[in-house]
Amino acid sequence: MDFTPSEEQLAARGLAARIFGDLSTHERLTAAGTGTDAELWKELCAAGLPAAVEDIGLLGLVLLLEEQGRTTAQVPFAATCVYGLLAVAEHGTPEQCERLLPGLRDGTAVATGAFPARRRVHIAEDGALYGAVPWVPWLRDATHVLVADTDLALWIVEASAPGAEARAAGVTVEPVETTAPWSAGRLVLDGVRGERLGNGPEAYATVLATARTAFAGLQAGVCAGSLARAVHHTVTREQFGRPLSTNQGVLLRAADAHMDTEAIRVTAYEAAWRHDARRACEAQALTAAWWASEAGKRVVHAGQHLHGGTGADLDHPVHRHFLWGRQLDAYLGCGSEVLEELGLLLAGRAQGDAS
Repeated sequence: MDFTPSEEQLAARGLAARIFGDLSTHERLTAAGTGTDAELWKELCAAGLPAAVEDIGLLGLVLLLEEQGRTTAQVPFAATCVYGLLAVAEHGTPEQCERLLPGLRDGTAVATGAFPARRRVHIAEDGALYGAVPWVPWLRDATHVLVADTDLALWIVEASAPGAEARAAGVTVEPVETTAPWSAGRLVLDGVRGERLGNGPEAYATVLATARTAFAGLQAGVCAGSLARAVHHTVTREQFGRPLSTNQGVLLRAADAHMDTEAIRVTAYEAAWRHDARRACEAQALTAAWWASEAGKRVVHAGQHLHGGTGADLDHPVHRHFLWGRQLDAYLGCGSEVLEELGLLLAGRAQGDAS
């Protein structure tokens, strides 16, 4: 097991850090409101970062998403890479790859996914899809949506081009505001024809594990950014003639947050490394998701708390980390749900070994 980034991964991470650091500023995030920063997305695509994910793998994507999380940049980077680029590259036919990947690489197409499946979408006898998903991240920007039917078969559904008013026949998107500003929407499918992707439940399980790993990496970045802001605040803010950081309670709280952040990061790295090495990674992805949920929640609460009264300001940058951390806590299953799923997986393996 080796998490040492390759030269290509390091170069991509450095480029991502520069772009996110330069363009995902407090002022731009404030101007974007709850929507996507379209100019930042164009810059990322022009730099070739989405396209690079096919070469640098899931571990490389995790490194890039850490940089996004540090700045809470409002772009559909994780969704497009997980539910679009990687899903099609791994499970698509040669014809699908040739047709779909170019647009996903250059940003003219944006993908998202209605994950995890809650058995809300069913397929009729004529092959049309029906159902509704209460909220899907970045749906208002999406040109393609990856959905799973009741049998966990994957389907690519075409939506409209970003910003267009008219929707594809049989697809309705209703804007929904979530805890984090993820341009989410309610997806309604009414007799739409989807395009099959992959081999049923196996492809679904792989994409779900990939999503859990990637979003855990995003959470690691969100937590690192929150902690960095808290450290800066407690070092520069003085109380009774000395910095807040010299108080033992502050030091212990920050140390716990650091250890939690590292746990999220290393479990995400392990799951991503195993994915790239073509090894079983479902249990590791669940482990990363559990740490991202449980530990991530603690870190963003600590980050806001260590800011004292300033942390109560809804317009303060640290509050964005709090919102993202809470959203990621629940997105792919909260801690207790993920832990139950992991327990059932491990119990099933043990039973299989015993028999």
